[in-house]
Amino acid sequence: MTGPGIRLDAPAPGWAIDADVVVVGSGVAGLTAALRCAAAGHRTVVVTKARLDDGSTRWAQGGIAAALGEGDTPEQHRDDTLVAGAGLCDEAAVRTLVTEGPDAVRRLIATGARFDPDEDGAGIALTREGGHHRRRIAHAGGDATGAEISRALVEAVRAKGLRTIENALVLDLLTDAEGRTAGVTLHVMGEGQHDGVGAVHAPAVVLATGGMGQVFSATTNPSVSTGDGVALALRAGAEISDLEFVQFHPTVLYLGPEAEGQQPLISEAVRGEGAHLVDGDGVRFMVGQHELAELAPRDIVAKGIMRRAQEQGTEHMYLDARHFGAAMWEQRFPTILAACRSHGIDPVTEPIPVAPAAHYASGGVRTDLHGRTTVPGLYACGEVACTGVHGANRLASNSLLEGLVFAERIAADIGPRPLPRPGEPRLPEGPPVPLLAPETRFEIQRIMTAGVGVLRSADSIAGAYKALVRLTSRASAESEEGKSAEPGVEAWEATNLLLVARALVSGARAREETRGCHWREDHPDRNDEVWQRHSVVTFRPPHTVEFRVTDSADFPATHPETEPNP
Repeated sequence: MTGPGIRLDAPAPGWAIDADVVVVGSGVAGLTAALRCAAAGHRTVVVTKARLDDGSTRWAQGGIAAALGEGDTPEQHRDDTLVAGAGLCDEAAVRTLVTEGPDAVRRLIATGARFDPDEDGAGIALTREGGHHRRRIAHAGGDATGAEISRALVEAVRAKGLRTIENALVLDLLTDAEGRTAGVTLHVMGEGQHDGVGAVHAPAVVLATGGMGQVFSATTNPSVSTGDGVALALRAGAEISDLEFVQFHPTVLYLGPEAEGQQPLISEAVRGEGAHLVDGDGVRFMVGQHELAELAPRDIVAKGIMRRAQEQGTEHMYLDARHFGAAMWEQRFPTILAACRSHGIDPVTEPIPVAPAAHYASGGVRTDLHGRTTVPGLYACGEVACTGVHGANRLASNSLLEGLVFAERIAADIGPRPLPRPGEPRLPEGPPVPLLAPETRFEIQRIMTAGVGVLRSADSIAGAYKALVRLTSRASAESEEGKSAEPGVEAWEATNLLLVARALVSGARAREETRGCHWREDHPDRNDEVWQRHSVVTFRPPHTVEFRVTDSADFPATHPETEPNP
């Protein structure tokens, strides 16, 4: 049977399993939510697009931010977060993050995560990153924090015997006749216990699918980050907020103008330990632009790099950390050192060429303080969610903490109580979304990079908007002629990317100001009188993206006082 909404073109599910909670994603947010839900007695299934330890978390280098150091307080962490968010943070969400964060990190340590100790071995070593006025970043393995957190959580999941479905692309949300969440459809790639398109029936679905960096040509995100969770939520009728605020990490290893796909990240922690940004003449161009110079919030540093590059007619700047010496590079940043050397650059003896690349989506599926979306029974946490914590620009190393804190809050909201079973699971009614040919993915990436990259203007955004409309119209025409792409992972990913791109461009097109990581060359100033508001995008069948704005005070999709989702 079918219900409201719209779906991808895919075969009917050939198999199904039952659960209480299905968690989609295996990063810090997804695995934390799964462990907490399982501990509450719920039959919990983890669905992940690659292997269990291939979530985006493992790529996080810098660390996890929390007020753990002597003299630091949640209030100071809150203030730094609000400044970075450029007037669009939800203060209640930030307060929740910084006050619950330290204990959440301690519970992560109790789960098995091992952070680097300080010099006397009695505490955790803390460093500084951009936008932080205190040393509050805990790290592991020097620059392998994400890999250590992933290791600890994966081991805990396996030790608890949680049911996992690996190499599975989630397709669409299932609902019952009342519009309540009833599970998901998914496609399992390769042979295993399940294969092909199937379903997990559950009254609670937690989206923890990570980012959408692959909507751009160059990104720090892995190849699986194709916005699948945001696209699923849009097709299900959920609200998406602030998607125009894509953070471009300022220091990504520059591999040339034709470089595409996942690029090596040069962690902000390198600047936190004293590396300098310099131009081709060796001049530190960030000094005088901000009180924190190279440690200014990421949007300010990215803009500084782009401005200097334009002035000098080049496409990159340099990060100079030769003064670290070989020992410090090898002990503190072994992963970054190896990545640079693999590309013929030795940071011990030469500056590193760097340029901004798409890194993190500050917006996403709109949630309240319990991770609840506007669809009953559908939750979101981690990068796929927009909790209001990040505002217009994420503060460095708040992402792992946000995933951790709000995953725990989702599990608490679901609670230990028995979950009422929904009615018969139904796929959305109506014709499916026309599928794009797999190669369209690269066309979308080029459109988005040219039109809504670091530098944006009315003309560039309009060009992207028109190009995406043409792609949508072309797909519809091909569908009517029976020429749509065959259902499959690459076609589904390309189709997801197009929908996410359209939602992002809608926000960027409307927001006629520069705020945080949304930089409009034609509107260079921040406009609080008109635009200290949030963008909200919804999708209406068959092809319409609807846009509106809402005041900060109205930001949470629902309020903490409302009853939990059934």
